[in-house]
Amino acid sequence: MTIAPAAADATTDLVVTDPVDGTVASTVPRASEPEVRDAVARARAAAGPWARTAPAERGALLRAAAEHVRAHAQELADLNTRETGKVPGDALGGVEAGVGTLVQYAELGPVHRGEALRGQFGAADWAVPHPRGVVLALTPWNDPVAVACGILGAAIVTGNTVVHKGSERSPATIARLNALLAEVLPDGVLVGVDGDGSTGELLLAQDGIDVYAHVGSTATGDRLSEVAVATRAHVVRENGGNDAVVVDADVDPEWAAAQVALGAFANTGQICTSVERVYVHRDVAEPFVAALVAEAERRTAAPADTYGPLVDERLRSTVQSHVDDAVQRGATARTGGVTPDGVGTFYPATVLTGCTDEMLVMTEETFGPIAPVRVVDDFDEGLRLAAADRYGLAATVLTNDTGHALRAAAELPVGTVKVNAVFGGAPGGSAQPRGASGAGFGYGPHLLDELTTTTVVHLEPAPARTTGGTK
Repeated sequence: MTIAPAAADATTDLVVTDPVDGTVASTVPRASEPEVRDAVARARAAAGPWARTAPAERGALLRAAAEHVRAHAQELADLNTRETGKVPGDALGGVEAGVGTLVQYAELGPVHRGEALRGQFGAADWAVPHPRGVVLALTPWNDPVAVACGILGAAIVTGNTVVHKGSERSPATIARLNALLAEVLPDGVLVGVDGDGSTGELLLAQDGIDVYAHVGSTATGDRLSEVAVATRAHVVRENGGNDAVVVDADVDPEWAAAQVALGAFANTGQICTSVERVYVHRDVAEPFVAALVAEAERRTAAPADTYGPLVDERLRSTVQSHVDDAVQRGATARTGGVTPDGVGTFYPATVLTGCTDEMLVMTEETFGPIAPVRVVDDFDEGLRLAAADRYGLAATVLTNDTGHALRAAAELPVGTVKVNAVFGGAPGGSAQPRGASGAGFGYGPHLLDELTTTTVVHLEPAPARTTGGTK
C-alpha cells in the first residue's frame, strides 16, 4: 500500500483520488482470483481451531486487537480523511467508535450463553450456540472503521473466521485496519481482500462461506440474497435508508431545525441514517424553514475541516440530479442546490421546499446534504407519509405529545424510531431494518445471535445395563 504514488497499474490497482483536491490519495493492489481463493481457504482452515478456542481466550485476543488499533487511531483517521474527505475530527471519532465496539464485543462474547429449557422431570434440555463458520464481511466507505469493527468484532468473538472486503472507495483505510487486527489474531481468523465489485463477485463464487454480512447499498444486499438462495449462506444486511422526520406543531421550530440540520448535513449527508425526508406541521413551517436555511448556510460557510466534500464526483452527480429533478417538478431551493466551481467534490447544504411525493429526493436515498421539506396539515398526515416508503431503516419524530410518540413507535415500519433526537441511543442497542433497508440484526448484542447457530440438546438417563439373571 502506498500513498500518492508516482504511477499505478489501472488493470490491477484500486486508485482513489482525494475528494478535496483531486490528487491521488491511495493506491492498493486489487486481489487476483488465486488470492481470493486463498483467502477463503485460509479462513476455512482456521475455522475449526478458532471455534474450539475458549470464548474467554477469544475475547482476550479481540481486546488486544482493539488496543492495537487504538494505538494506530490517528494513522487510520488520516487515511480515511484522504480517501473519503471525512473531516478529521469525525474520522478520528469513527476510529475511536470502532475500537469501542471491538471492546464491547470482547466483553459480550464470553458471556454469550445458551439457555436452559424446562422439560420433563429427570431429563435435561438446553440450547447451545455454535459459530456459523466463515463470514464474508462486506463493509462501506462512509464510516469505514466504525462499521467494519461491528461486524468483525461480533463474528470473531463468537468463533467465526472472517474474509473482509471493504469498499473500493476506502481501500487503504480498510487494508490497514485488516492488517492491524491480523497482527494480533491467529492466522486465518481475519483475512483481508482488497478489491471492487468484481472482486466481490469472485468471493461470492467461492465455496465454503457460511454467512454474508453486509452494510451498504440495497442493490448489493439484494444480490447477496439472490446468491444465498443457491449457497444457503445466512444473510445479515443493513442497506439503504430514506429516513423521515416528522416535526409536530408543539415543538420549538428553531430547536427542530437544528435537529433536522444535524440529521441531514452531518458527514455531508453521507450516513445510512441521515435525514432524507422532512414533514413539518403547517403551524410551525415558516419559522422552521427559516431556521433550517440558516443552519444550512452556516454549515456551507464553515471551514473545510468542519464541513467536508462528498466522497466522489459520481455521488455528487447523483445528488445534483435529485435536486434538479425536484426543482423541475416545482420545488424551490431556498439555499444551495448548485454544484460549485473549483477542485474537489464539495456540495452545499441544501434546503428544498414545496416538495411532493413523486420527487426523487422523497422516494430515493440521496445520500447527500439535502433537506427536502413537505408541509403537512397535521401529525397524522406526517406519520402516514413517513410510513409510506419501501425503505425501513429508521425515522424520527419531534414532538412534546407522548401519545404521538407512542403512536410513532407502534406504527412506523422501521428498525429504529427516535423521539426528539435524530442520532443517539444506548450503548449496545440493536436494530432490525425492514424492506429495502435489509434484514437481520446488524449490530448490538443481537448480532451475536445472528452469527451463531443454536443446537437444542435433550438428555435423558439410559437404563442401567443388565448382565442377565435376576438379582
